[in-house]
Amino acid sequence: MNLSSKRFVPMAVVAAALAAGLLSACAPLVVGGVAGGALVAMDRRTSGAQLEDQGIELRAANRLKDALGEGAHISVTSYNRQVLLTGEVARHEDIQRAEQIVARVENVSSVVNDLIVGMPSTLTQRSADTLITSKVKASLIDAKDLHANAFKVVTERNVVYLMGRVTPREAARATEIARGVKDVAKVVRLFESISEEELARLGQQSGAR
Repeated sequence: MNLSSKRFVPMAVVAAALAAGLLSACAPLVVGGVAGGALVAMDRRTSGAQLEDQGIELRAANRLKDALGEGAHISVTSYNRQVLLTGEVARHEDIQRAEQIVARVENVSSVVNDLIVGMPSTLTQRSADTLITSKVKASLIDAKDLHANAFKVVTERNVVYLMGRVTPREAARATEIARGVKDVAKVVRLFESISEEELARLGQQSGAR
């Protein structure tokens, strides 16, 4: 969720991002439809957690907008109730204030605050970030030893954030892949670790649906 005003992004970039997003767990959930059911089956979060994450993002974005106004550019990403804050704010005190606001949102379990003080990122920077996200997602899809839908990818100022419920093996492999994508300056891992045994159980449950 982005608090900044809507801006034009080249359609080629948007198309690439959407194409990759449709194959990933971070694509929007279509509640009550076939697409929604498919995504629930693919995602390692429960269906309830997925819906809670959507609600968290909406509530947090609205509360931040009310508190900090349009001058702040804050992206809110929730995965399994862990919230990532990225972007720019006008003052140092706004960084802590934003975290406190989000921490009070219903169902939030933890907040990772990576906000900085500075001018909102430019359209050029945001377009570049969108392209990087698309490339990372595509690279995860190409990797035959990973389930790309298990990962959520966020990019801010060339820094790639990886989220998901994954094994240590998957985490290391995904990090290696993301670091190899052109223009990625840094990779931040925000994974929830699961065992290989739990992964096998999840696979069995998905196959039974």
